Amino acid sequence: MAENPPDGTAGAPRPNAPRELVERYRTMARIRAFEEAAEAAHADGLVRGTLHLYIGEEAIASAVCGNLSRTDLITSNHRGHGHTIAKGADPVAMFKELFGRIGGTSDGKGGSMHIADFSVGMLGANGIVCAGIPIAVGAAQGKKMMGEDCVVACFFGDGAINRGPFLEGLNWAKIYDLPVLFVCEDNQYAATTRSGDLTGGDGPAARANSLGVTGYTVDGNDLVAVDALVTQVVADIRAGKGPALLHCKTYRQKGHTLSDKQAYRSQDEVAAYVEQDPIEQCRAYLVENGIAGDDLTAIDAAARTEMAAAVEEAKAAPVPTAADAYSEVQDVGAPQWQS
Repeated sequence: MAENPPDGTAGAPRPNAPRELVERYRTMARIRAFEEAAEAAHADGLVRGTLHLYIGEEAIASAVCGNLSRTDLITSNHRGHGHTIAKGADPVAMFKELFGRIGGTSDGKGGSMHIADFSVGMLGANGIVCAGIPIAVGAAQGKKMMGEDCVVACFFGDGAINRGPFLEGLNWAKIYDLPVLFVCEDNQYAATTRSGDLTGGDGPAARANSLGVTGYTVDGNDLVAVDALVTQVVADIRAGKGPALLHCKTYRQKGHTLSDKQAYRSQDEVAAYVEQDPIEQCRAYLVENGIAGDDLTAIDAAARTEMAAAVEEAKAAPVPTAADAYSEVQDVGAPQWQS
């Protein structure tokens, strides 16, 4: 499970019961089905621009958000669909957002790379690498000042740890003892560059530990391991033990974007990691521990049906008018200055 548990722990965290993990499996299936439907919708011309798909990394969002309450908060990066679904957002509203339609999570103004849903505590995806870290730290500090019980989870990629806000954010969280869970989803590539070739030292957990923020390393494709670790770590943060960092080793099965030809990595490499697919690993574990394979197949089918219906409903939603572009936009000074 965790490769470097904190001082005082006795061995690896204990896995949750298989039946409890079925809900994590359901979340992974829904994320996968959403991403596959989004990819198809892009091919059909329903999505303008590109998409950054989360396929292959579903175990991390499922485990982290599955251990958060609805009032806890998250921030995300450019690859944010999975985090948003795992936090409880409505896929219909999400597809409307991707399609630029009225009724989207931001009425079509944010799109894929800036998807957000404050109603479920999802403060937003972000097109700027590492930008979610200071947002998460600021949100955590605000909640702490107000005396509210709130954990803030911040998702970012391995490329983000080489940017300044990573150091600044972790340092601030440590100094003020903030309830932040930093989640590094290490899919091994910062866009088209192998991040390990450009990262000095022993990586994100070591950097966190150097600041006094407890860092853990875990196989991000192993839902059982990630969930057991997150259960423990979130409880520690909520109990006032300060911020922590998870270094989740994973792999994106698709390109950086849908237009990525992936010339920087071999098909053999991709195929080898596809064999470690987190959904298939979790399925095998659950079947070995008494969950009927037919039940899991039904979950997969239900997820695909749900997302297909969500796409059709989003397609039928109205397109914003030109006047809608000026709603919720502040153009002159502060609001209180206007009569």
